[in-house]
Amino acid sequence: MLMPRALKVFRTSAGFHDAYVAASSRKAALEAWGADVDLFARGVAEQVTDKELMAEPLKRPGEVIMKSRGGLADQLKALGPRRKPTAMAGKEKPKPKKGKPPKRSRLDAADAALADAEKRQAAERAELEKQRDAIERKLSSLRTKHEKEVRRLKERRDTARDAYRDALDRWSE
Repeated sequence: MLMPRALKVFRTSAGFHDAYVAASSRKAALEAWGADVDLFARGVAEQVTDKELMAEPLKRPGEVIMKSRGGLADQLKALGPRRKPTAMAGKEKPKPKKGKPPKRSRLDAADAALADAEKRQAAERAELEKQRDAIERKLSSLRTKHEKEVRRLKERRDTARDAYRDALDRWSE
């Protein structure tokens, strides 16, 4: 009879919280945390031996228990000093520039030229593909014609060879 493995409690940090899990092995703890790397080898996870910290995870094996690390003041301190506001803070939005907007005529002409070129090239490709199809049909017809001719000439040659051998056999007798 197999005995269940003794549960151990493991901990890793997750932001301002510690993630605890009661599991039978380090591998099981990593799976519970959803880690795809060995957090133990990296030194960011450890086995817990403090009875107070082990109590809650042992009541719910395999479940990740999140506990806040420190109070709000400690967490705010960990954020570091406040950043200065950006240069735009407190200023009005820049005013729109006066005058006429730039003309699109060159851009529109370039778009039209590109569309015309693509249309022309598509037509040229279609014509060449049509010609290629016609050539392929002619090649297929030519192959069939040549195969028939070769078959007919081989039959003629075989008949002539058989007649020659018969004549040679009669002559040598």
